[in-house]
Amino acid sequence: MLPPVVLDFDGSVGPLPEATVLDFRIWQERLRFACSMRTYREFARAAYHLLPAAHGPVFLGSGDFHHLSHALIERLRSERMFTVVVLDNHPDNMRFPFGIHCGSWVRRVAALGCVSHVHVLGITSTDVGGTHAWENYFTPLLRGKLTNWCIGVDVGWAKRLGLGARFLAFDTVAELLDRFAETHRHEQTPTYLTIDKDVLNVDVAHTNWDQGLMSEDEMLGAIALFHGRLMGCDVTGEVSTHRYTSLLKRCLNAMDRQPFVGSEQVARWQGQQHALNLRLLAALQACDPLSQRR
Repeated sequence: MLPPVVLDFDGSVGPLPEATVLDFRIWQERLRFACSMRTYREFARAAYHLLPAAHGPVFLGSGDFHHLSHALIERLRSERMFTVVVLDNHPDNMRFPFGIHCGSWVRRVAALGCVSHVHVLGITSTDVGGTHAWENYFTPLLRGKLTNWCIGVDVGWAKRLGLGARFLAFDTVAELLDRFAETHRHEQTPTYLTIDKDVLNVDVAHTNWDQGLMSEDEMLGAIALFHGRLMGCDVTGEVSTHRYTSLLKRCLNAMDRQPFVGSEQVARWQGQQHALNLRLLAALQACDPLSQRR
């Protein structure tokens, strides 16, 4: 089993067995939540230089860094075509004019020539509801490269615009996963899996974003669907706090209404998250990843 990698931006990921830990804490202010494309490319070059040639799951810390999954996926662009599956409570396909941020990166992944399709599973956020429809990037949807799998959200507007096949609605997580498993049971395409733990019910683990409905057993079941064809994976959704020096980031953060989490609560929730990470790591390494066999 290939050992995991921790890209340490915020000190939120606990010790993982045999992990390679890369200290990127000096990048936290520049990268967290959002960054310019120039900064993003500068970071990507630094990360590519330090990442092991072959490795197991990558842990990125807070979901505020989920846009950095794009760098990990783009790094595989020399590989054959593959699918990207995102477990997330949000579509991460929202308009952002200032570069790339944790809620806008999916459309860039869908635009990569090596990516055949992106599936975002577990969305309960109103980001895909009618009042926020205009905020979604339409290009990957119109090109048929992105499908949002939603729970309990009215996405009727998409059907009226001819995008009904791109926004699939379900009443429960179980129904969603059953449909996904059924429609992809003969799929042989390699898959990159990226997990934001805000897709989970708060009873499983707390994050500093609004959360979905998925149970731990359902997440582990979803991971098992990719046995034998997982070519890479990353995990975000840890709990951490940061006081921005950038006025723009303070304003953007306030607009997204991220709740303040006190230090005692952070420590308690990080302990809960660490125990979950160990179980997720075991499940991901048990998937017989394709990278282990190259």
